[in-house]
Amino acid sequence: MRLFGAGLASAELMTCYLGLELGLYEALRRTGPATAAQVARERDLDARMVREWLEQQTCAGVLTVDAPEALPENRRFTLPPAHAEALLDAGSPNWIAPLVVMPIGGMAAVLPQLMDAYRGRRGLPYAAYGEALRGGQAGLNRGVFEHHLPGWISRHLPDINARLRVPGSSIADVACGSGLSTLALARMFPDAEVHGLDLDDASIRDAEANLAAADPAEGLSERVRFRAADAGDAGSAGHTLVCVFDALHDMSAPVDVLRACRRLMAPGGAVLLMEPSVGERFTPAAPDSERFHYAVSVLHCLPVGMSRTPSAATGTVMRPDTVRRYAAEAGLDTRVIDVGHPFHRLYRLTARP
Repeated sequence: MRLFGAGLASAELMTCYLGLELGLYEALRRTGPATAAQVARERDLDARMVREWLEQQTCAGVLTVDAPEALPENRRFTLPPAHAEALLDAGSPNWIAPLVVMPIGGMAAVLPQLMDAYRGRRGLPYAAYGEALRGGQAGLNRGVFEHHLPGWISRHLPDINARLRVPGSSIADVACGSGLSTLALARMFPDAEVHGLDLDDASIRDAEANLAAADPAEGLSERVRFRAADAGDAGSAGHTLVCVFDALHDMSAPVDVLRACRRLMAPGGAVLLMEPSVGERFTPAAPDSERFHYAVSVLHCLPVGMSRTPSAATGTVMRPDTVRRYAAEAGLDTRVIDVGHPFHRLYRLTARP
């Protein structure tokens, strides 16, 4: 029964992926209550196929229907406003669509390559997962960066928060991905320069596109720079804050990266990690959030971390003791910060004397 439930959820997730990629949810929001023929015309699709999807989405609880007893061609389907927000509004803290796109479009698509990687005792490069994974991962963290990170920094790093409000301060955002964290930091600290670094060329192109799409009135282009670079090649030190968000566990050489972050820091500065909030030790009775992290690790994070050799082979479930050990090897002290988030935990790392 447990596997049946998982199979049902997986199949329904794939139908939601169709709704997003084919623009069916967007069409329903635009039309309001609509028949299958009306929705099909909006997206230039077959009405019979669209009707099957609409009925399935209604049975799944995503849509509602007026007069279900009516003839199939006369039934009118509605996307409730709250569901439209969760599926379509990228700026909402309730946006959950990336959790559809990432596993279906990003992870399921590479399963044949992933099986070859497991059989060949080798990893799978991040680039192999493509745009769906990049976009899904960025989207999942977007709400955290825009709605939670400013409060976390002001409450838990008040000294760093104060220093970053002084003209001439700077931040290095290591493994910045699509740059959403970099842009959020620049908006938080309008007096600071922010440098986003990532090894993945496609991610840096996404980041530059996100910067170009920002409101010119914000003046972000004058203070934000993106580079396809390793942390060790990031240039001179002097950054008040060095960030690594949701990425250290993916890295083949996390200790080397933390050593590079230490070199990038200004005296009295800090390295801020955001990593999965997992238990102190392994237990079979793991909460759902840790089950999620383990599944993502099997399908993505561990293979990516093992795509370069030698590899620390950390995986998504990087427990606090592992962070402390990596930090100590890099000459850093660790303070664990529980921000009360079900998926994320912060770590403040400072240079040892």
